[in-house]
Amino acid sequence: MDRFFGGPVLPTLLKLAIASIAVGVVLAVFGIKPIDLWRDFLDTVASIWAMGFDAIDWSVQYLLLGAVVVIPIFVAVRLWSVLMARGKRE
Repeated sequence: MDRFFGGPVLPTLLKLAIASIAVGVVLAVFGIKPIDLWRDFLDTVASIWAMGFDAIDWSVQYLLLGAVVVIPIFVAVRLWSVLMARGKRE
């Protein structure tokens, strides 16, 4: 347990409590409430989640758009090279 806390458990918990009180006082001076922090945090996570899916949607649209052009060209080039190779063998 000492390894997880980085030292003896009781002094570490005491340091964490003192640091939490100090940070709480500073945030209270700025008028920040714990519920506001949680709401902002959850909104930020939701925004990142939405941006991730927007990026996936964007990339899939461009992938499909490019594939409409690239795949037929690739197939035509491959068929042409197979036909040319077959013609040289005969």
